[in-house]
Amino acid sequence: QVQLLESGGGLVQPGGSLRLFCAVSGAIFSDNTVGWYRKAPGKPREAVAFISSGGTTTYADYGEGRFTISRDNAKNAAVLQMNSLKPEDTAVYYCNYAFQFWGQGTQVTVSS
Repeated sequence: QVQLLESGGGLVQPGGSLRLFCAVSGAIFSDNTVGWYRKAPGKPREAVAFISSGGTTTYADYGEGRFTISRDNAKNAAVLQMNSLKPEDTAVYYCNYAFQFWGQGTQVTVSS
């Protein structure tokens, strides 16, 4: 059974940084793409960033230059580094594995 566990969310001031972690178990982690999505109140879920099995990264326009996604296949984990955070980045962030499996989400709040 594939399971994902996110951590690292919290409250941060505008301009600050957070690092989100996603630990994946029950799968051959290196075989598939890992993605981060987010869901803000009143808005549809949107993709944030992806990293393929080969390490190719893709970002939403709003995250380009501010967010960095990475993976450590030896640790079965992915990381989303978020810098220069803005209030509009406030959302629940979800990790996704293989475009199929989801974590429970971690809250990110950007506020002064």
